[in-house]
Amino acid sequence: MKDKVVIITGASSGIGKALAFEMAARKAKVVIAARSADKLAGIEAEITKYGAQVLAVKTDVSSEDECRQLILAAVERFGKIDILVNNAGISMRALFKDLDLNVIRHLMDVNFWGTVYCTKSALPYLIESKGSVVGVSSVAGFKGLPGRTGYSASKFAIQGFLETLRIENRKTGLHVLIACPGFTSSNIRNTALAADGSQQGESPMDEKSLMAPEKVAVKIADAIVKRRRILVMTAVGWWTVSINKLLPGFMDRMVYDHFANEPDSPFK
Repeated sequence: MKDKVVIITGASSGIGKALAFEMAARKAKVVIAARSADKLAGIEAEITKYGAQVLAVKTDVSSEDECRQLILAAVERFGKIDILVNNAGISMRALFKDLDLNVIRHLMDVNFWGTVYCTKSALPYLIESKGSVVGVSSVAGFKGLPGRTGYSASKFAIQGFLETLRIENRKTGLHVLIACPGFTSSNIRNTALAADGSQQGESPMDEKSLMAPEKVAVKIADAIVKRRRILVMTAVGWWTVSINKLLPGFMDRMVYDHFANEPDSPFK
C-alpha cells in the first residue's frame, strides 16, 4: 500500500473510518469522503498526526456531480488513483408491505448509484494504474434478508454491477473486489431507515457480539493486496451463501427464523 492513493467513501464512521486509519498505517495516501465535513476534519487531523498524507472531501455520493468532484480533487492533489473503496451506505428495517417506496429509492441512490457514480469517474485513472475497485457489500447481496428489501436490492445491484465490470476489464488489469463483512459494530443499523424513512435509532443487535470495524478494515486491505475477487468475512456468511446454492428453501426458513427472533422484529 505504500504511496498508493486510496479513496474511501463513507469514511466518517464505522468501516470507512477504520479503513482510513488502516490504509494510512500502511503508508497509503488517503482521500476520505462523507457528508459530514466536521467529522472528516477530525479524522483528517488525527491521521495527519501520524505523518500520513490525507485529503478530506465533503461528498454526498447520491450526487453524480459531487462524486465527480471527489475524484477530480483526489487526482489534483495526488496525481493518480490506485484504489477506490465504495463503502458509503445506509440500511433499512421494515416489511415491504409497510414501506414508503421513497425509502428504497433513497437506499438505491446512496448504495447503488453512489458506487456507480464514483466508479464511473474514477475508472480511467484506475485502469491506467491497474488499480482496484472495491464494493463493500453484504451477504444480503447473495441472499435476500426479510425486513430489508431495499438494502438487499441495493447490494444485489452492486454485486451485479461489479461482477460485470470485472468481466469487461479482464484484459485491462483492473482488479474488482466484492467485500462482504458480517454484522459489524458500526452506526449503520442505528441510522437504518424505518418504514416511513425516519431513522430507527437503537440497533436491535447486541453490538458486543459483532465484528469490530478495525478487523473488517484489515481483512479488506489484505484482500486488496492479494487482489481477491470476493471476500465473505464470516463462517456464518460463507455457510449462508453456500447452503443457499444447494438448499434455497431450507435457507429461506433459516433466514426467516433468525430475523423473526430479533428484538422488536417486524414479523411479530
